[in-house]
Amino acid sequence: MSDDGYTVTLERDAAAGWRFGIVVSRFNEDITKSLLAGARETLREYGAAGKDVEVVHVPGAFELPMGAMVLAAREDIHAVICVGALIRGETPHFDVLGMSTAHAVQNVAREYGLPVTFGLITCDTMEQAKARAGGDRGNKGSEAALAAIEMIGVYSAAGE
Repeated sequence: MSDDGYTVTLERDAAAGWRFGIVVSRFNEDITKSLLAGARETLREYGAAGKDVEVVHVPGAFELPMGAMVLAAREDIHAVICVGALIRGETPHFDVLGMSTAHAVQNVAREYGLPVTFGLITCDTMEQAKARAGGDRGNKGSEAALAAIEMIGVYSAAGE
């Protein structure tokens, strides 16, 4: 480790040779398909082979951590990317799901000692969700994939 800590530069082949799991929620599927496409495309752009990316579909956001756990428990997976979309409704259900899912995803990362990234978007409207799933606000699935690639570099630099 250098004096300034671990610094990872994302080269265009940074994902080559690593295996990634992507857990995607089917709820709000119009949005989550775009998040999944963004994550896959980013992994490909950074050198991940198609055979090194495994996708697991789960019913909704609440099940993302359980899908992540299934992948994280496998010795051949180096990072897990979670993508989903919560859109606020008329009840507090949105808040409960968002917070519990975030904490559970963090717990999977800690328990298994590997990168588990959080690409669950939480929006007030469908328009906001579309903007974050490939629209004018980017693609949060792509951002979650970039975070996974970078964190693999951090873990690797740290000797994990």
